[in-house]
Amino acid sequence: MRQSDQDNLKKLELMKEEAFLGGGAKRIEAQHRRGKLTARERIDLLLDEGSFEEFDLLMTGRAGLNTGIGEFPGDGVITGHGTIDGREVFVFSQDFTIMGGALGEAHAQKICKVMDHAVRVGAPIIGLNDSGGARIQEGVESLAAYGEIFHRNVQASGVVPQISCIMGPCAGGAVYSPAITDFTFMVENTSYMFVTGPNVVETVTHQDITAEELGGAMVYSKKSGVANFAFPNDILCLREVRRLINYLPSNNRQQAPILDLRDPAERTDPALDYLVPANPNQTYDMKILITSILDGAEFLEIHAHFARNIIVGFGRLGGQTIGLIANQPAVLAGVLDVQASEKAARFVRFCDAFNIPLVCLEDVPGFMPGPEQEHGGIIRHGAKLLYAFSEATVPRITVIIRKAYGGAYVVMNSKHIGADINFAWPASEIAVLGPKGAAQIIYRKEIDEAEDPEEMLARKTDEYRQTYANPFMAAKRGFIDDVINPRDTRHRLIRSLQFLENKRTVRPKRKHGNIPL
Repeated sequence: MRQSDQDNLKKLELMKEEAFLGGGAKRIEAQHRRGKLTARERIDLLLDEGSFEEFDLLMTGRAGLNTGIGEFPGDGVITGHGTIDGREVFVFSQDFTIMGGALGEAHAQKICKVMDHAVRVGAPIIGLNDSGGARIQEGVESLAAYGEIFHRNVQASGVVPQISCIMGPCAGGAVYSPAITDFTFMVENTSYMFVTGPNVVETVTHQDITAEELGGAMVYSKKSGVANFAFPNDILCLREVRRLINYLPSNNRQQAPILDLRDPAERTDPALDYLVPANPNQTYDMKILITSILDGAEFLEIHAHFARNIIVGFGRLGGQTIGLIANQPAVLAGVLDVQASEKAARFVRFCDAFNIPLVCLEDVPGFMPGPEQEHGGIIRHGAKLLYAFSEATVPRITVIIRKAYGGAYVVMNSKHIGADINFAWPASEIAVLGPKGAAQIIYRKEIDEAEDPEEMLARKTDEYRQTYANPFMAAKRGFIDDVINPRDTRHRLIRSLQFLENKRTVRPKRKHGNIPL
């Protein structure tokens, strides 16, 4: 080997050592003191051991040429690809130890490169965000760089799964990339998101508020729904990202991976025959039913803290990934409100984009009444869920567990908006109104003229329930395909998914519909 080649190899090793050190030992130590892992440590935890292949390790920005702040190999972000349980993914991890992870032109070019690769090869893209925002020293170039990333987020939407992990600060324009992606993870006490920070809020509104109170993990996972998941630390967060990837296909041309959990398809659960209380006003926990029917009782809930009156998440039936939507009678009686409608609609659209069959477990007394909901746009938000289900072309199955009243019955994946298979449990009630409300309207004169109006109302309520509020009227009209024994729910769902496997739907040619955003 020539001396010049040896010198170049030595120089390369020195440059790599510098790049691997990031911002240096002191800044790495400061990162650890905050309870945060470094950018490289996060990649090592996320990906299969030894699978990471890095791009642009030595790339530097132009900031050093005109600002005097120095050049750093990698320019504050680590990018490349690796595997999760043997499946290819692309990843970028912002390095807070280098200029606070601030985004500049070269930094963004590296992110855009892996995003372009992900779309070309059809693999998920995972972003580990830990950045102080746009690099002020680069001026408009850093703003333009954000725009390039946002544009790619939109173009990749519905093509490959996009996952964002907020593992530190994410402020200003930086928040819009995670907002466009499919799933957002946050870490409690160390990550936060906001368009304008506490200082600006105090200046404009004179309100004293901390970063955690303004845009912390639990604020966004409970109140606004911007974050799908919140975890106590980086390690748990990255572990759940790996778990989520296992439920998803790599792109919109593939099916989700089949995983045999050795749970017999014909398994029944006699306890389900007694799950729903005899008193229609009494609650129960829908999650008991969910874990009973899914393979291995494994369920990955999305938005667990937000709009808890509806449950959405991923599970498996017969080894196949399904997207599950279920009303939760234990929270607000399972009604549909503004937040629940929006939460479910976005989940339905994701599943449809990535060929994941939809299973709906319905127990809905209607839409939430009241001026707050009406003024908050319940009509528009409820229409989002109606639109999402109607638009979906994947296999769609609904099981009516108990209540299915009014417009909410139609919206929750009914036969009338294109569901493939609709089952009902024997004690389910399908009607325009609940029996009591219906009786008060239909039999108003008889009730008013009765010697004991309360007794007459109770009798007429029971009469209405027996005559109309049952699944048999709907079954006679073909709106319900079968009234099934609760214990057989798992088996019937799996068999239905099997025969719907090759479902094909032809839609009118159009650029796109106009969902009521």
